[in-house]
Amino acid sequence: VQLVESGGGLVQPGGSLRLSCKASGFTFSSYGMSWYRKDLGKERELVATITSGGGSTNYADSVKGRFTISRDNAKNTVYLQMNSLRPDDTAVYYCNIEEYWGQGTQVTVSS
Repeated sequence: VQLVESGGGLVQPGGSLRLSCKASGFTFSSYGMSWYRKDLGKERELVATITSGGGSTNYADSVKGRFTISRDNAKNTVYLQMNSLRPDDTAVYYCNIEEYWGQGTQVTVSS
């Protein structure tokens, strides 16, 4: 199993980013996927989940209404669209399935 995140960067408060996670090594369309984040000094936080077919999603209260998780099973990719970003969204964002993790992509929200 390999998960490769991309799309992070530095953005001003109120800005947007779209993260991508390209998956390989398993039948992507059969598994739900998750995004987590971890910032220094804070516990790892489950940000969003999506079912295998994409028909159901769930979000942390801290990102509801601002973030959208989606997937393209034809491309073996899961996305996280992040809008109205705030400084407290700063973290390394990780893609996850079961016990497997990507390397993470850094998101920094700062003016």
